[in-house]
Amino acid sequence: MSLDELADFSEEQLREHRRRRMIRRGRRAYIRSVYFLPSLATLGNAICGFGAMYVAALESGVRGPDRLTNLFSQHAYSVAAYLIFLAMVFDALDGRLARFTRHTTDFGGQLDSLADVLSFGAAPAFLALQVFKTHHLELVTPISRLIWAIGALYVSCAAMRLARFNVSNEHGEQHHFSFLGLPSPGAGGVVAAFVLMQQDLMHNGLEWLSGACVWMLPALVLAAGLLMVSNIRYPHLVNRYMRGRRSIGRLVLVLVLLLLLVVWHQYTLGISMLIYVAWGPALWAYARMRVRGEPHVG
Repeated sequence: MSLDELADFSEEQLREHRRRRMIRRGRRAYIRSVYFLPSLATLGNAICGFGAMYVAALESGVRGPDRLTNLFSQHAYSVAAYLIFLAMVFDALDGRLARFTRHTTDFGGQLDSLADVLSFGAAPAFLALQVFKTHHLELVTPISRLIWAIGALYVSCAAMRLARFNVSNEHGEQHHFSFLGLPSPGAGGVVAAFVLMQQDLMHNGLEWLSGACVWMLPALVLAAGLLMVSNIRYPHLVNRYMRGRRSIGRLVLVLVLLLLLVVWHQYTLGISMLIYVAWGPALWAYARMRVRGEPHVG
């Protein structure tokens, strides 16, 4: 091989080396951007929780230059409830994105729990207090303070629930087929769904039924808070019942639920969330009854 051929060959190798290095740099930049997505979804969760509290605090009927704000003020409690459900969507996405990129970190777990305290701890309690205050302004002081204390207890239980989850959490979906205590998104979701039902009843003119729901709201908030710190097991619906090969009957059930969400989403969400919250205590009570009913040997 002549010197000219050797020089051309060396230049070709150098160009190939540069091309591969640029590809590697681009791939690394893409991977870093993908790793960025789970934290972005978690922050979206927190922003939705903050937005829910802001909207719930808007004065009803206030008119201003912003049409969107005017619309939100007319349906403040319903919009706040929808924002809590949107926070649940972001909460589900961040975990999926982290597992998809194979980049689950302790930082992401801590950030997720902080966002959950805001979206599923503070926001539902604040929304429930706002709804109750709007419909019962003339309560005696001890009852009013009791309602506030129930909201504060709910927030405290959500914080303790998430702290317990952080110290006992293990990475990997194989460890997430059930939860110890009601998950905080489930607790926030049942409060938001109940408010959606109550608001729809009120707008449809069923004042007496809407008022009954308002009086039931503090009891629901109290029960959801206590269930979060209980030792009752709750299933992870997606990981346990939606993965792998499933029967046609289960597929039909999911299809019916989706259609009901399209037709009557407020009551479908409300009843479904109430069933899920009651599921844990019902299974716990059934297991206790079976143990008591078994004959003693010896």
